[in-house]
Amino acid sequence: MKEATDVLRIVGIILLGIFVLVVGIPLVFAAAGITLGIIGILFGIAVMLIKLAVVVAICYLILVGIRAVLR
Repeated sequence: MKEATDVLRIVGIILLGIFVLVVGIPLVFAAAGITLGIIGILFGIAVMLIKLAVVVAICYLILVGIRAVLR
């Protein structure tokens, strides 16, 4: 039980840190006068990378399927 409480404590700390980053960074940027366009650009890049990863994964699965059929 000691390990389970330690794991839950670590997960709680990580979630709290993520919450602080998600909520705190935009507030700090707004206070500093930096527009939130930077965050929009970062989200756009992240979405583009996810789409690229999906396309690469699909191509890989197609190639592996063709290879399996030819054997």
